[in-house]
Amino acid sequence: MSQKSLRPHGGAPTIADVAAVAGFSPMTVSRVINGKKNVRETTRKAVQAAIAKLSYSPNQAARTLAGADQIRIGLVYSNPSAAYLSRFLLGSLEQARLSQAQLVIEKCDNNAIDEEKAVRDLLMTGVDGVILSPPLCDSDVTLALLEASGKAAVAVANWCPPGTISVVRIDDRAAAAAMTAHILALGHRRIGYVIGNPAHKASEQRLQGFRQAMAAAGIDIAPELVVQGMFTYRSGLAAAEQLLDLAEPPTAIFAGNDDMAAAIVAVAHRRHLSVPQQLTVCGFDDTDFAESIWPELTTIHQPIADMARAAVTMLVSAIRAHRAGRHEGKHEAVLEYTLIRRDSEGPPPAG
Repeated sequence: MSQKSLRPHGGAPTIADVAAVAGFSPMTVSRVINGKKNVRETTRKAVQAAIAKLSYSPNQAARTLAGADQIRIGLVYSNPSAAYLSRFLLGSLEQARLSQAQLVIEKCDNNAIDEEKAVRDLLMTGVDGVILSPPLCDSDVTLALLEASGKAAVAVANWCPPGTISVVRIDDRAAAAAMTAHILALGHRRIGYVIGNPAHKASEQRLQGFRQAMAAAGIDIAPELVVQGMFTYRSGLAAAEQLLDLAEPPTAIFAGNDDMAAAIVAVAHRRHLSVPQQLTVCGFDDTDFAESIWPELTTIHQPIADMARAAVTMLVSAIRAHRAGRHEGKHEAVLEYTLIRRDSEGPPPAG
């Protein structure tokens, strides 16, 4: 069906046109556009698909007449994983557009001085609230500064931020435990684990999940099988060399993110080890890395873009409530993870 036939009145598409294509009421479409929380995920996606199909753009003049004030959201990031960051920014930008909020993005280096400067610079621009992506979501300096500012804030992937700061996350511990149990079910017993950046609370949660599943299976973890990484590809290379140089190397390696898992696969290839016939490798996050290497990675799908969307929606709601004289309080949203099976897994080699 052509766009023209979808708009018999001619001219630019209206919210009624979007509603007709999506199969929902104009009020439901309006709730999606404004980032309201009481909308099902399937409904939100259907409305967004209709918006994209019709190239619909809300009438800014009508919004101004209706009294919808501009909301400005600050987003501070410092993430070594480009694959993770790209999905996070995409989700944030998409939801900010749908919520009619302006997104102000600030990059900083991963040190306390630069973190503090980046947040102060954002606050000085007059933003109404701030979103923190990993690892800034775990920075005591940044969290304390935002708490003191009195601005609405949402930390993404923080386990339990202090004070009034809201959070969007998955259950990292349960997800890591599920992946470990899956590797055990394949028949592996000598499993290596590569920890993520110790500055991230998610790193500790994922390590705890690994240990929990191993303990539940009655398997003691040899100390040399747990090595430190930093969530970067380079740190994954070093971790893989360390594990595969062992006199008795692991038959499977579970890395705390896909960047490190991809590096482990690369080292295995360099050593002429077949993945998964001789070595199973699993990751975490389900970023573009997971499907761009060979073999494709078995991993935990963390809905990164959806977490960013939820953070924007949560923040916009808090800002609008504050402007209306209401205080929504601290919120926590725990999104679902999924174990994705691909070609990097298999049973341990015979013998």
